[in-house]
Amino acid sequence: MNSFFINTLGPLGWTLLALVPPAIIALYFLKLRRQPLEVPSTFLWSRTIEDLHVNSLWQKMRQSLLLFLQLLFVLLLILAVLRPGMEGEQQLVGDRFVFLIDNSASMGTKDEQADRTRLEEAKRRVLEMIDQMDSGDVGMVVTFSDRASVVQQFTDNQRVLASKVKAIQPTERTTDIMEALRVASGLANPGQASFEKGDVQVAEAKPATAYILSDGRFQTITDFSFGNLQPIYVPLGNIESGNVGILAFSTQRNAEKEEELQVFARIARFGPEPSEVTANLYFNNELLDVARIKLDNEDGTGGVQFDLGNLDIGKLRLEIEHDDVFPADNIAYAAINPPERAKVLVVSAGNDYLKFALGTDQIRRIADVTLVDPDFLTGEDYPKEAASGLYDVIIYDDCAPEVMPESNTVFFGQKPPVDGWKFTEEKVLPQIIDIAQSHPVMAFVNLGNVSIYKSSSLETPPGGTTLIESDQGALMSIAPRKSFEDAVLGFPFLTSEEDKTFYNTEWTKRLSFPVFIKNLVEYLGNVKQGQAETSIRPGENFTFRSNGFAKEVRITPPQGRQRVVAPTADNLFSFGETDQLGTYEVREGDAKNVSRYFSVNIFDVQESHIEPKEKIETQWETIEGQSAWLPMRREFWKWLVVLALLVLLVEWYIYNRRVYV
Repeated sequence: MNSFFINTLGPLGWTLLALVPPAIIALYFLKLRRQPLEVPSTFLWSRTIEDLHVNSLWQKMRQSLLLFLQLLFVLLLILAVLRPGMEGEQQLVGDRFVFLIDNSASMGTKDEQADRTRLEEAKRRVLEMIDQMDSGDVGMVVTFSDRASVVQQFTDNQRVLASKVKAIQPTERTTDIMEALRVASGLANPGQASFEKGDVQVAEAKPATAYILSDGRFQTITDFSFGNLQPIYVPLGNIESGNVGILAFSTQRNAEKEEELQVFARIARFGPEPSEVTANLYFNNELLDVARIKLDNEDGTGGVQFDLGNLDIGKLRLEIEHDDVFPADNIAYAAINPPERAKVLVVSAGNDYLKFALGTDQIRRIADVTLVDPDFLTGEDYPKEAASGLYDVIIYDDCAPEVMPESNTVFFGQKPPVDGWKFTEEKVLPQIIDIAQSHPVMAFVNLGNVSIYKSSSLETPPGGTTLIESDQGALMSIAPRKSFEDAVLGFPFLTSEEDKTFYNTEWTKRLSFPVFIKNLVEYLGNVKQGQAETSIRPGENFTFRSNGFAKEVRITPPQGRQRVVAPTADNLFSFGETDQLGTYEVREGDAKNVSRYFSVNIFDVQESHIEPKEKIETQWETIEGQSAWLPMRREFWKWLVVLALLVLLVEWYIYNRRVYV
């Protein structure tokens, strides 16, 4: 709590100031000068006789108004120096403001007073702050979710600021404050010149106050310096609010029974209640199944599995029967699409082990394989098929085309005709020292018992990844090409010496070889047996290829009008208007039937855990939450100075006009 007085002077200052009143009094005595006067009557001596009493201190001081006024003047100055004041009304801090308003999904929680959502409460408080702005103050409005948006640049027009704040809409997106802070810092810390040695000042820094109105459900702020930006965090929401939300909802084909579909869901509780919930599963808006899910007493989570049998295509919706203040995560969506088979072209002169690996039951379930001779590359059909993108993946076994196809590719023992790929001179018996088993192509592939007779090491284009590393360099790598990927093996499976052909490696005889071929077909053939990958978060791009090489596709959101999307040059479609939760329908060309579905869900612990944070953490400090604006101290020293000047003016008037001395 602030005290009434604030000491603004040091000991020396107070000493000098304390000497002023005695000096005035001393000067008052020194001013007495007795001059001989000739008067016609002793009656007129009365005034002169009064001076005889000057040596009587208290007698004189009692009748000297001027002395009293001079001492009063000094007293008022002393009080002014003490800066008397008291806590007054709350006011904004500074004259330049950046209002950072969180409009992510959790801000839709309705736990504020007057049945308002957190976002509506944030807008109300910002409008109040705008009303508090003085003439000449400027403000800027920025909203943030997983991306920042400048709603209004700096302006002193309070009416414009208020109208832009009122127009802010909620989103279902996750929260990331970093982009919004960088936007706010752009003006306050241009070039950060004053903070780091060697920086160049590109513009004058303009300190600003950043009001962050949020529930604080975002990550710790790192690699960011506020500099001239003064952050004030205004937490929103009721700390006692609880919530139950769906964190995962996906479908998958039964590994043992391909025709059967399974659905999995994970529920989480944030708060003390409830201990169990009821989940209703709908298929194309018809109730399909009901489950009672118990939530763990310690971590508050629970799961459920539905066995659906044979469902080829459609929309699934899971709803929790629980009333809470954040209903957006009580519903989850999933899409059922038919399994997508890969179209594979294999160009090989003859490799029995490769044919065997491509003929397994697993490959037959996921891919349509066409096997051709290398002479096919010089025929009439190949250029057309390669340019049209007919195949998802083409495998070149010890051969290479003149022009790369519009497909993913695999090269065994040959360099693709793409800039950046280089083969070094062949070396004998390279030793495998590492495998990138985290990559899908090398998953469950064991090369510990594999030897290679001759191989070249590889150099890849930018963005390439080494999959097999040897003591002589990379033996296999994968690199991007436009929207495709090329995998290259530095050695062939068959080699020839002295007119004799033999296997260059014994890998083809190992169990890991069919696994490796299956991984290649699944990964580069874009095989989708489950539908988990067709669920994205709000705002993310959904990218896919057309199965029928459509010139356009029509996408219907859960609500709103249909959108028409054109492909890129390589038959790739990308759709980014995914702000609505729900299931989207995709139709290719003029087809009436839906060719595929994809769904949009929150699925974010950070958003479902709606308890507001009382403070936000940065890499360097902790910012405590506080009310919308800080209380300001109301000081009276200016009024004391004005009063002292008035006293001085009165003293001057009395002295000159001798009204009363």
